[in-house]
Amino acid sequence: MQFINHLAVKRKVAASTQSQALNAIAFLYRDVLAIPLGEITGLNRVQHRKRVPVVMTASEVSSVLAQMSGTTALMAKVMFGSGLRVEECCTLRLKDIDFSSSVINVRDGKGAKDRTTILPARLQAALQAHLLLVAQLHADDRARGAGLAPLPGALESKYPKAAESLAWQFVFPSSVCRSWGQSGRMVRWHVSPSTIQRAFRQAVVRAGVMKHATVHTLRHSFATQLLASGTDIRTIQLLLGHRNLQTTMIYTHVLEVTRKVTSPFDNL
Repeated sequence: MQFINHLAVKRKVAASTQSQALNAIAFLYRDVLAIPLGEITGLNRVQHRKRVPVVMTASEVSSVLAQMSGTTALMAKVMFGSGLRVEECCTLRLKDIDFSSSVINVRDGKGAKDRTTILPARLQAALQAHLLLVAQLHADDRARGAGLAPLPGALESKYPKAAESLAWQFVFPSSVCRSWGQSGRMVRWHVSPSTIQRAFRQAVVRAGVMKHATVHTLRHSFATQLLASGTDIRTIQLLLGHRNLQTTMIYTHVLEVTRKVTSPFDNL
């Protein structure tokens, strides 16, 4: 167990990293070498830390969004307005957006789960204008023999024409078409998550926000501000797609520590 202790003492890794290494060693001995590992003694376990997520105030979010433009600005607004993860935003397809019901259907989110979340009314006009551009791009692609969308799982063989339809195109498509699979057909994938991540980091700096905010902070801010406005915790859990309510409860702690409280020093 010297290696496991080395990770904790010298490398100062996170608890999850040490646990992953320990599980790998246990697998090696049990399933590969077929050697009983025996009792593990003298193990220095890294303690799991409960970290409070970074959140931004409404004014901070507004300041950062004001520093963004174009498609990445729209993506950031969708993430904040709907509580999406970056991968969920990048992989949205046109069929997932329901303007009539003001909802976004998230397909195959974290944990391979589907869920429904809100589509902000203030974003609908901008999003519809963006989708007109996506539709024109798709029409241009089809005119030159491309314009297909990669389909998940076995849907390509089950619905061979679906890849050609506008409904299956990505809301935020890549700027280039690439060959797909053995067929070599030209498809247009979704934009890379690194595109919005990089744009958001730069906007945070330009806005002068001193917090260690990433694009995922928009999701945390979405949850915290809903909670502050009186939305019940169960509804927030459903909107975020959390399996366990305890995961969502962390935002109650965030709200408690960020509420405006008067220090006793100010009353002296």
